[in-house]
Amino acid sequence: MSIRVLIADDHGVVRQGLTMYLNLDGEIEVVGEASNGEEALRMARDLEPDVVLMDLLMPVMDGIEATEKIKTELPGVEVVALTSVLDDGAVTGAVRAGAIGYLLKNTKPRELSAAIKGAAAGQVQLVPEAAAKLMSEMRAPERPEELTARETEVLKLLARGKANKQVARELFVEEKTVKAHVSSILRKLGMSSRTQAALHAVRTGLVNMDELNEETW
Repeated sequence: MSIRVLIADDHGVVRQGLTMYLNLDGEIEVVGEASNGEEALRMARDLEPDVVLMDLLMPVMDGIEATEKIKTELPGVEVVALTSVLDDGAVTGAVRAGAIGYLLKNTKPRELSAAIKGAAAGQVQLVPEAAAKLMSEMRAPERPEELTARETEVLKLLARGKANKQVARELFVEEKTVKAHVSSILRKLGMSSRTQAALHAVRTGLVNMDELNEETW
C-alpha cells in the first residue's frame, strides 16, 4: 500500500517537480497539490493523506498555521516542513505547530523520499541545522509529569529516529501500544509533536545530540 502525499507550495514549478519525482517511487503516491495553506487544509480534510509536504511561506494562510490546523483536526496526518527558510521563528513555529519533520529544499531527492516514508512511519525528520536551532530555542516544559520507565524507553527510541514498528519490535509490544505511549508522553510533557519530545530527550540527557535521528541521517 503506497504512502499518500499532499504537496503544499505556492510555486507551481516546485509542485510539479516534486510530483514528477515522487511518483517515480512505487511506494509513494502524490494525491494532491495545494498552492496555499488554506487550500492545503481543505485538501487534507478531503483526502486525508498520510503525509503533507508543507512549504512555510505561502499566501492566504502560511504553512505554520496550516500545520497547526491540520494536526488539530487530523492528528493522524503527519506534516513535514519543506522550506528554504532556516530562521529560528520558522523552525520553532513549525515544530510547535506539530510538524514531525523539517527539511530544506536543497535536500537530495532520495533523502526526501526516505524522509516521507520515515515520517509516515512515525520517525522524526530533522536536518541537523534545524535540530541545532531548536535546541537553543525550544523551552523546557514548565511542570512536566514524570514519565514511567516504559515511557522513558519509548522516548529514547523515538528520539533516536525509530519508527513505531521498530519501537514495538524492540520492546516486544504491539504498535498500537507504542502509539498510546507516545500520546501519553506528549500529554505529560505538554507538547504537541514527537519532534519536541525528541528534543526534550536530548536536553534532559536521555540521548545525546549525536544520537538524535541516528536512524535517518
